[in-house]
Amino acid sequence: MNEHDSEMLAGMLINLGYWENPVRNQADVILINTCSVRENADKRFFGTLGQLKKEKRNRPELVVGVCGCMMQQQHVVDTLKAKYPWVDLVFGTHNIHEFPLLLENILNERKKLVSVWDDGEEIVEGLPVHRKHPFKAYVNIMYGCNNFCTYCIVPYTRGRERSRNPEEILKEVQKLVADGVKEITLLGQNVNSYKGPKPDRVTFALLIYALNKIDGLERIRFMTSHPKDLSDELIQAYVDCTKLCPHIHLPMQSGSTAILKRMNRKYTKEGYLALVEKLRNAVPDIAITTDIIVGFPGEKEEDFEETLDLVQKAQFDSAFTFLYSIRKGTPAEKYGEQIPEDVKHQRFSRLVEAVNSISVEKNQAHVGRVEEVLVEGQSKTNRNALTGRTGGHKLVNFKGGKDLIGQIVKVRIIDSTTFSLTGSLE
Repeated sequence: MNEHDSEMLAGMLINLGYWENPVRNQADVILINTCSVRENADKRFFGTLGQLKKEKRNRPELVVGVCGCMMQQQHVVDTLKAKYPWVDLVFGTHNIHEFPLLLENILNERKKLVSVWDDGEEIVEGLPVHRKHPFKAYVNIMYGCNNFCTYCIVPYTRGRERSRNPEEILKEVQKLVADGVKEITLLGQNVNSYKGPKPDRVTFALLIYALNKIDGLERIRFMTSHPKDLSDELIQAYVDCTKLCPHIHLPMQSGSTAILKRMNRKYTKEGYLALVEKLRNAVPDIAITTDIIVGFPGEKEEDFEETLDLVQKAQFDSAFTFLYSIRKGTPAEKYGEQIPEDVKHQRFSRLVEAVNSISVEKNQAHVGRVEEVLVEGQSKTNRNALTGRTGGHKLVNFKGGKDLIGQIVKVRIIDSTTFSLTGSLE
């Protein structure tokens, strides 16, 4: 969602007559869009901002702006005011649509401007977007989160859940397809809790069914989903909707029911495994990926062992693994029993080893198969190769001409590693 917000900010700038400059010290406007999910992102933000002090001193006309989730936290805004006087513009997640007006004000008045709304109002439709790829696109279907997981700052920075009108979503996707888009990714902090407005109350699954009927659209993805909102109706959509990719990102966070309760996740280890079984019964080849937090306050060795057990039983295709970090303003910040860093790192290493060993086996199982791959561009590791994704979101590298970028091609898988597949064009 942060990446899509950046695409909208870029779209607004292009509409104002700006263009992207790859050289930072030649830019007239430098805008940093922030994320608050992890502590490392906070540190990188302040580090990058510090580097701009000299640039602003050398070029006083340069506009330095900061926005995004971090700006929704008052302690961050107070820090910016006190220690980073070279920042010209501060705004948050709820008034991103005001950016052109805010920038105009800065250019006219040349005074520092802080404009952070506490809450989101009605959803603003039709904002311009500058997409990275002409053949795939992100589509926000809802904003905010009502879950209040005890470790997470998102409900405080993105606000309560607000779903878009399904007609507006369909209209946007139809326009994207007419513009050459083959694949869409539906976005929401808790995307599968989507509910259209009354009286129809279109569910997330019904929205998938409607999107599946759009001529020219070839792939539908979504992220991120919450296990408590994974309905039988949505699982059936995987069976019925040919354009819905056989992949789901289903964050588990912990394998310990006791820790899940402390996290306020609203499901148990057994309940999560039951969902995995339902998914695989419906779509045997579905790729399931997840998020896992290591070292949540109060996590005992036996709790961590439960996490390792769930990993083995669920057999994830891959997992994003995180060391727990305190997020100021969340309930877990005040929890006792914070886990020592050395224990966190030791458990993290064991978890990564377990996850990667399963990923190796999962990827090896694809060798010999012919997969449909959406070609995304040149490989980052081999400039002579192309790279793309299967329907199951597996990364595939293979040799081919640049004219294939943006096309869905058949690739025979000939080799695999922990994180990717190697193939040859059929």
